Amino acid sequence: MGPVQDHGGGVRSLRVPIPDNPLGHTLVYVVDTDRGPVLIDTGWDDPESWDTLADGLTACGTSVAEIHGVVVTHHHPDHHGLSGRVREASGAWIAMHAADTAVVRRTRQARPERWFSYMTAKLTAAGAPEEHIAPLRTPRPRALPGLSPALPDRDIVPGELLDLAGRRLRAIWTPGHTPGHVCLHLEETHPARLPGRGRLFSGDHLLPGITPHIGLYEDPDDATVTDPLGDYLDSLERVGRLAPAEVLPAHQHPFPDAAARVRELLTHHEARLTALRALLAEPLTPWQLAERMEWNRPWEQIPYGSRNIAVSEAEAHLRRLVKLGRAEAVPGSEPVTYVAV
Repeated sequence: MGPVQDHGGGVRSLRVPIPDNPLGHTLVYVVDTDRGPVLIDTGWDDPESWDTLADGLTACGTSVAEIHGVVVTHHHPDHHGLSGRVREASGAWIAMHAADTAVVRRTRQARPERWFSYMTAKLTAAGAPEEHIAPLRTPRPRALPGLSPALPDRDIVPGELLDLAGRRLRAIWTPGHTPGHVCLHLEETHPARLPGRGRLFSGDHLLPGITPHIGLYEDPDDATVTDPLGDYLDSLERVGRLAPAEVLPAHQHPFPDAAARVRELLTHHEARLTALRALLAEPLTPWQLAERMEWNRPWEQIPYGSRNIAVSEAEAHLRRLVKLGRAEAVPGSEPVTYVAV
């Protein structure tokens, strides 16, 4: 693909690279409006990513300085990372769902040491071995990505049309990957007249060939007991009922038949929950469960940081099994273990 793909109807996409990440790139969408171009997501805050975004906008016949607004599907740095630089260069507004804006606000206020102590406590409770936790106890000074994200200045209100002159773009709240993830439904006739209801900018919620990470919502200052996997499955069904003609995701490539992909993902997660419940024939900590789960490579080959993500995903699945009455915590166990019921 070239640097710019034209999807018709005043919508184009730019492939903005994500450094050192197997996903490769974020698809940043440029939507023409009567007040100037609006971006859906911006990409990772990195010099190469910034240059790619700027060059892509030039190829679209516009520039960063002409951007009217930025709509962020969710707060992760490969989506929200460059929003602040775009706003500085253009005066554009930034819009995000309030639940993710709250995460951004708390992230900006928390010192890196707070994150290290939070992760230490979290991994200890999950049953991680000392050799995994030890590096967090004596952290080297380093910059952590995404700890100074831009604070949005507009709220995306679920169910409402965004203020985009000449366009009908409706916000669909789809929590799961993050608490404030949104999909954006372009309620306009598909430019190629494909059957279905408009087009859906799906962020990370609905991807054609991979499943998004569903872990516990990471926030040191929020003790709310959430159910991210339950949120995600409910959100999937809501998006499936929209029946868009085409899905424009933030990674990989556009695809038709959202309902079929939703069914695949619902089946995948039900099979995974069933397999995890079988593993819980014996009491396991979240760490032990993560070690035994199926990943895209053997546990021994999973890098340090990715193991933290895997444990968070194991915990999200455990929380769902407990809520469904299919597993329970073993009373008095420390670190806490879970067993099937």
